[in-house]
Amino acid sequence: MDYIIKLAFVLLIFIYSWFFQIQNQEWDMLRSMLKDANNIAVHDASQELNESARAQGRLIIAPAEAFAAFRQSLQANLGLDDGLSPLAGSRLQTQVKIVKFDIVDQSSGVTFPFLYEDSNYGITKYIQGPSVIAVIETAHPVLISRAKVQEAIIVPAVQEYKMNK
Repeated sequence: MDYIIKLAFVLLIFIYSWFFQIQNQEWDMLRSMLKDANNIAVHDASQELNESARAQGRLIIAPAEAFAAFRQSLQANLGLDDGLSPLAGSRLQTQVKIVKFDIVDQSSGVTFPFLYEDSNYGITKYIQGPSVIAVIETAHPVLISRAKVQEAIIVPAVQEYKMNK
């Protein structure tokens, strides 16, 4: 009987460790997917230039068009609906939130290179030209219910134009 109790205890520890490892692998995979999708989305957003300003030699990113392109790219690359919730068949389980979308260009009066800092999301970067900065987040995948709530997966991305001198 003592042997069976010890064996059951070892089996429970093994199963718990196994689920914990699967949960960590799921976190890694989701973070990688979110990072790739965010990089593509900020790139797409940075392509939305104000053509009249561009004709005058200034790179100005059109904010409304850039944000629309960003959302559309996220939806297409992550399998999300209009509310950024996962569609059937999507690898994600919870809604994606756009927590920051920022455009730094010549219309904001900055001179490049420009030190962009956001301590809330750990972004510090010398920006060489007009840029789109975005941060997205989604809930941490949960396979094992624990007392400690896991922090959300937060993914920043920066896309910049490098100005020639």
